[in-house]
Amino acid sequence: MTGPAPTTESGPPPAARPAPWVRTRLRATPLSALLAAALAFVTVLLAASLPRALDRGADQALRSFLDRQGPAATSLLATASAESGTMTPKELDTVLAVLRDRVAQDFTLAADGPVHGSQSNKARDLTDPGVVRIEDVPSRLGLVHLPQAAAHTTLVAGRLPGATTPGGPVPVMLSQAVAQSLGIRLGTVLNTPSGTSGTPRAEVVGLYTATDETSTFWTGLPCLTRVCQSRTTTVPPKSYWQAAALVGAESLDQLDPWGSGAEDFWRLPVDTTVLRADQLQGDAKKTAAYVAGPTGSALVRATGRTDLRVSSRLPALFTQAQTRQQAAAPLAAIGPAGVAGVALVVFCLAAALTGDRRAAELRLLRARGGSRGGIVRRLLGENLVTTLPAAALATATAVLLLPTPRLAATVSAASAATLLALLAFPVRAAVLLSAPRGPAARRRLVGELLVLAATTAAILETRRRGVAPAGAGVDPLLVAAPLLLALCGGLLLARVQPLLVGAFARTARRGTGLIGFLGLARASRGTGGKARPSVLPLVALLLAVTTAGFGATVLASVDATRLQVARQTVGGDARITVATGAPVPEPLTKAAAALPGVRRALTVWTDDDATLVGVSGRSARVTVVVAEPRAYAELARTAGRGLFDPALLTGDVPGGDAPVPALVSADLAGGTSGDGTHRIRFGNGKELRAKAAATVEATPVLPGYKAGFVVLPAGPATARIPQAAHPSHWFATGEIDDARLRDLVQEAAPAGATDHYRVRTSAGTATELAADPLQRSAARLFWAAVAGAGGFALLAVLLGLVRAAPDRAALLARLRTMGLRPRQGFLLILAESLPQALAAALGGGLTAVAAVALLGPAVDLSALVGAVVPAGLRLTAEPVLTQALGLAALAAVAVLAEAAVSGRRQITTELRAGDH
Repeated sequence: MTGPAPTTESGPPPAARPAPWVRTRLRATPLSALLAAALAFVTVLLAASLPRALDRGADQALRSFLDRQGPAATSLLATASAESGTMTPKELDTVLAVLRDRVAQDFTLAADGPVHGSQSNKARDLTDPGVVRIEDVPSRLGLVHLPQAAAHTTLVAGRLPGATTPGGPVPVMLSQAVAQSLGIRLGTVLNTPSGTSGTPRAEVVGLYTATDETSTFWTGLPCLTRVCQSRTTTVPPKSYWQAAALVGAESLDQLDPWGSGAEDFWRLPVDTTVLRADQLQGDAKKTAAYVAGPTGSALVRATGRTDLRVSSRLPALFTQAQTRQQAAAPLAAIGPAGVAGVALVVFCLAAALTGDRRAAELRLLRARGGSRGGIVRRLLGENLVTTLPAAALATATAVLLLPTPRLAATVSAASAATLLALLAFPVRAAVLLSAPRGPAARRRLVGELLVLAATTAAILETRRRGVAPAGAGVDPLLVAAPLLLALCGGLLLARVQPLLVGAFARTARRGTGLIGFLGLARASRGTGGKARPSVLPLVALLLAVTTAGFGATVLASVDATRLQVARQTVGGDARITVATGAPVPEPLTKAAAALPGVRRALTVWTDDDATLVGVSGRSARVTVVVAEPRAYAELARTAGRGLFDPALLTGDVPGGDAPVPALVSADLAGGTSGDGTHRIRFGNGKELRAKAAATVEATPVLPGYKAGFVVLPAGPATARIPQAAHPSHWFATGEIDDARLRDLVQEAAPAGATDHYRVRTSAGTATELAADPLQRSAARLFWAAVAGAGGFALLAVLLGLVRAAPDRAALLARLRTMGLRPRQGFLLILAESLPQALAAALGGGLTAVAAVALLGPAVDLSALVGAVVPAGLRLTAEPVLTQALGLAALAAVAVLAEAAVSGRRQITTELRAGDH
């Protein structure tokens, strides 16, 4: 017998724990989470990289600019008078130690280190007849003592200079190159004119060579390693050789009588390779304190030299560098601003796409009692899990790839991009869950009017102040002007496009096919139940095209202006002159004219010693230019200087003393004789009469000259001045290779005279102007911005297509059941999607042209050209068309790819859903 079954007491079931929201949502849509993280990573990486790239470019530009100035300009130079009998090497070293310790607190000294010593105030004439002279002017010699000279020289003959014997000559050591140039041998006693301190003499006891003449040590020292050619102050000036010799520490007291006084100096070169652009203002204040401030006064007290003075070009150079950066910054910021605008549109599109996909879910949560704030916080938690790790990784990547000591700007930019990625969808969800606030059409109109007002204000302010106001940094309003124009263009196009596409649809309705009409009709009305097509993809494309077109126009204008500046500097596309004033050999001019790329060549003779004899007997010194009129006119057109009609100089000129037609500078237009002619007396004493055929403002033969010149036709002038048949200059126009022309000159020039030939080309000069890292950095930043904006615009197009995909798939599925073939479905997608991409490309091109026309006159390109040029952009079609067509092609390829890849899959999915 079995007992009763055991009984069990059952309690209430355990409470079900709610599933974790974030983990559940991420597991449900892993692909969406991954794509959101990837978009956040790319955006934050670009945002964090921008300030680091700007910092690196600015630092490189600053260091290159200072390096081109030379170590003498980037040094702190302390000087004090050296009274006779009080100078000692120990005193020089003591002052140097004080200066070095103080300067090291503010700057890093260059590796070559400070240079100090004493030098005579004046150089003395050398009266010995054996010493080489120029134009019968005695050569001059100064004396210098350098305590560190032994470490930078090599003794090649004789001995080191020592003490001066009473009444004897000063023992000196000359550079071997100086001795050879002046014809001085070892052991020579150099005599000088007698003066108030007697008749100082010097004996050459040693010859040396510099270990490295390019070293910072020799920079700024007076003609120690090689002789220098100087000019007297007499009228007319004459040339003479100047040099300096080294003396020993034992002869320091001889510097005062030799040079009517002496000076102690300490030059401390600043290491410019560690200077930073963001510290320019502070560095300028520090150097100013040395030159005329408390630091200089403190050094006077510390050294005990009451007349110690510190001078330097660094404050002016720092100010100039800062001005260059401020001028280039707004132009460099236009590209990144465009990328930021397109990225903002992409995040808005992504948020709209996610909102469409999850709208039913959000409304259900709201209907079941969820508060709007609670739902938004949960969505924010989802984004935190995906966005923050991607943003942190992107920031770390930017820091590693672009090392620079500054982090604040990087963190700020990365934080802004991270906030955009975090808040885009939660804000969109908050809008979806909010009650409607007034008619949508009214809100849209108000927004468009606000954009129009901001755009008008930005344009007017830009035209008034310029893109880069002097002394100001980047003005966001002025930089945003092209973007606001693009936004206005996008909003206008969004209103016009449905009307235009609708007109095309009505035209297509009259045809026999249905695909074109249906696609255009859907494009004009919008998809997915929307009242109009989405504005965001259109705005993204317009922003990208406008930014790219405007920036490309800026760079094209920079290149064209730089070439024009180079041509004005050279006087054409190529130029050959001889430094000694000798004629350019005819074989060389013929060989140069035969080079590939030479369009036209001409030889020119000039006389700098000509005189224009006035009516009242007064005379003015002028420069006469003799050239063939037609070739000279083309040269003037190429250089953009002194344009004239060559027919004015090519008429028949009677012989004898008949006046020769001439072009004269404006200052010579008056002062003619009664018959309107000028009398020109040449340097060789011959004269001719010239009659002004026209007045020109400049001549390409004499860059920089604006007055005091006369241009004569070669034929009549050469017949009367035979010397003009031997040209002193060769010019050419055309695309001439700089290296090839220089090689030709090296080969064709007479032996031993190649150093006297000066060759310049417009291509080489333009390359030198473009070598500034400030310009290269701005160009690289712009093209990187174009690539980034194009990528984001392409993503915006794809997001727009994906957003419209469900409604389009349903339509295609229904049409498929009615007999629509796959190829027709593909064409329907293209007819619906391509009009927006093509309209955006056309509208973007027009907006870019409008931006150039409205903002171009205010753009100053001097900082990017490398020379002072008038403000304004050159409006050309090629840069705008290239960018517009390029982005239009990318958008079209994206549409084709999306239609080919997803069209068939969407139809199949929709049909299977209908089977269930």
